Amino acid sequence: MSFIKTILSSFKNIHFQSLLGNGVMAVFGVVTIAILYRALPVKEIGLYVFFMMIWGLVDTIRSGFLTIAFVKFYSGTTRERADEVIGSAWCFALIITGCCILLNMLTFSLSSYITNEGMILFLQYFSLISLATLPLFMANLVVQGDKRFDRLLWLRLINQVFFTGTVIVLIFLKKASLTSIVLTFIGSNFIASLCVLCLGWTRVGAIRKMTRSCFMEIFHFGKYSVGSGLSANLFRVTDAFFINFFLGPSALAVYNLGGRLMQIIEIPLMSFAASGMPSLSTYYNNGQKAEMMYVMKKMIGMLSICILGIAVVSIIFAEPIIGLIGGAKYMDTEAPNLFRIFMTMAILFPADRYFSLGLDVIHLPKINFYKLLIMLAVNLTADYVGIAIFHSVYAVAAADVFPVIVAIIIAYFPLNKFHNFSFWGMYVVGYKELVLFVRKIYFTLFNRDKALNN
Repeated sequence: MSFIKTILSSFKNIHFQSLLGNGVMAVFGVVTIAILYRALPVKEIGLYVFFMMIWGLVDTIRSGFLTIAFVKFYSGTTRERADEVIGSAWCFALIITGCCILLNMLTFSLSSYITNEGMILFLQYFSLISLATLPLFMANLVVQGDKRFDRLLWLRLINQVFFTGTVIVLIFLKKASLTSIVLTFIGSNFIASLCVLCLGWTRVGAIRKMTRSCFMEIFHFGKYSVGSGLSANLFRVTDAFFINFFLGPSALAVYNLGGRLMQIIEIPLMSFAASGMPSLSTYYNNGQKAEMMYVMKKMIGMLSICILGIAVVSIIFAEPIIGLIGGAKYMDTEAPNLFRIFMTMAILFPADRYFSLGLDVIHLPKINFYKLLIMLAVNLTADYVGIAIFHSVYAVAAADVFPVIVAIIIAYFPLNKFHNFSFWGMYVVGYKELVLFVRKIYFTLFNRDKALNN
């Protein structure tokens, strides 16, 4: 009984709820991509990957502007202030969506002059996706700010279940094509948006509570914090452009398969970053500097150690993992070795992600913005040199380590000035906290049963 009670109590923990939500979505995502890799030709998979990466970049601009700013100004505030933030965020999101539609109208006429199929596909459906995802995006902000990660799981399930289910039906009916898959993606987001509107999770009625001062507060913070959200996605898009235009969509399909499994790492990163941001903001807003920095160090250390273990297993079993997801035809390609390269680099990701969050929380988003520009310059240079010399996807993958190292170095010094800490000390703290966590679980699961039996 104690074991069951422990499991049930875990569902009330916001970190566990966030991890569970991202974990379930990752499983659906991996299943869907495995189905698509078997159902579509390699070239069409490459075009689909290119299309989704461009949309991901655009969506990250929206989320980068609003997500961190929303959580920062929303968490731990009064009801009146919360409504003001929600209303102002809704106005900001509507303006961004309107700009996307206007830009799409201007660029759509250029599609007849473009020969790249991936770009043509994006220009055809760009505005539809922007509209279909808007309410769902706002619901994400609200439930994250309220720390209702149980709701976050449900709204993601609505979207992903419909998409995955429809893809399976299309394949069964032999109607699966690049266009039908893209339309299914738009439709699943539209249905999920209707659901969250009906459930009231978007708080769209708060739009009348928006104020110019709060709107400008979000804007001035967001214009710099957008760098935090863009960092991971922007470099993938940069890589995708180089591979798509210099090596072709088939090479991009192989590259994406090796990188797609990075969700194994991104699950805990996204989960704990989403649930950790409100905690960091609350400590900072209450003047608890030491507590805030300890949480940041603890999360970086614990996640890095866990990722190290996952990386070792993934490196050893790269071939069967790639074969399971992409099929036997990808086992003899570059995909397994690409997977090994990505997993090795992932050990540095927690420091990069939490350093960015830390800078945003202590009101230094400008550093994140300039850091992003430097990272982009480093990534572009490394990609170009790698492609020019080696003409291989390996060079593009290996080049990604340089901007991550640069980002960590740039962010470390202002954070250390805010509150002194050593880089190695983060991993020491993480190790100690991880040991305590494991001992706590062991005691809860086993010692309590012994005590009851006695």
